[in-house]
Amino acid sequence: MELSILLPVRNEGINLKIMLKILRAVVEVEHEVLVICDDPKDESIQVVETLGRDYPNLRLVQNNLGPGVVHAIRTGVEQASGRLILIFAADEVGPVLAIDEMLFLIDEGCDFVSCTRYAHGGRRLGGSWIGAILSRWANRLLHAIGGSVLTDSTTGIKMFHRRLFESLNIQSRPVGWVVALEMAIKAQLMGLKLGEVPIVSIDRLYGGRSTFKLGPWLVQYLVWFFWGMVHLRLSTTGSKRNIQVRIPEAMLGAK
Repeated sequence: MELSILLPVRNEGINLKIMLKILRAVVEVEHEVLVICDDPKDESIQVVETLGRDYPNLRLVQNNLGPGVVHAIRTGVEQASGRLILIFAADEVGPVLAIDEMLFLIDEGCDFVSCTRYAHGGRRLGGSWIGAILSRWANRLLHAIGGSVLTDSTTGIKMFHRRLFESLNIQSRPVGWVVALEMAIKAQLMGLKLGEVPIVSIDRLYGGRSTFKLGPWLVQYLVWFFWGMVHLRLSTTGSKRNIQVRIPEAMLGAK
């Protein structure tokens, strides 16, 4: 198996139904889709059971390590059979256009590829306005001052070789998508070759309820933000030249 797509979900309903149909139509490489649920009563389960009849590469995975995205990712990686892992969000359709470009960068020698909403034509639309401001400025400071080669470390859309996951030594708490920030920082500290693909991110285009909570999320993001600022500035690995950027053809044609 070439690619395992991990979709951590919590009552996604219509978003998941649309996302699975798009993935089935768009992704051409040999792949599997693992929908990872915390709750055995999650409404997403019925969607998987219904669509699974026509999508043989679709699997439902129960996360028994504990609630939260970080545990869902750990569970998904353990259950995955693909050479590559793609962490994806069920409520964002736009990044689907970036999958081919992410695979291209992996084939070109990148170990870890992240999408970006804040550079190379990427955009972020919708969602919490305060969350958007905090995310934009945190990434800008981390990139310009902290020394991060990535312009959007906090996006959850990331692809990497499955064999590298244990080496990242994930330690973040199960709060929001803070694990994505930790992974981006540690990938650079490990000296991995990084790649970046711009996306147009439209938060919850088809509805649903966000799990964003300012207080708990802010605390954990600040912990890893300052940890990254210190360690990236002290590190001699991952210079600004150690990154490849790939622009999706759909975005080039829109200019």
